[in-house]
Amino acid sequence: MNWLLRAVLKETDASRKCMDENNYKKEMCTNYFLKYKRCRGFWGTVVMQRRRDGVKPNMPTADERLKILEAQGQMPY
Repeated sequence: MNWLLRAVLKETDASRKCMDENNYKKEMCTNYFLKYKRCRGFWGTVVMQRRRDGVKPNMPTADERLKILEAQGQMPY
């Protein structure tokens, strides 16, 4: 599971920062939470597909993740 945490680190940090800045009022950070959830789902889907296809490692490297995001044309989450 550690591999997934690396993929969503930016979104995790943004959510935590929002919570810190808003005295932990969750309703103020809904957009950050949704982006984190979509990001985690996106990379989870990538990992499952790579696993099915027999691609190792299951989680793309940082460079591969950048290429995948660039190929999307926009952020998928």
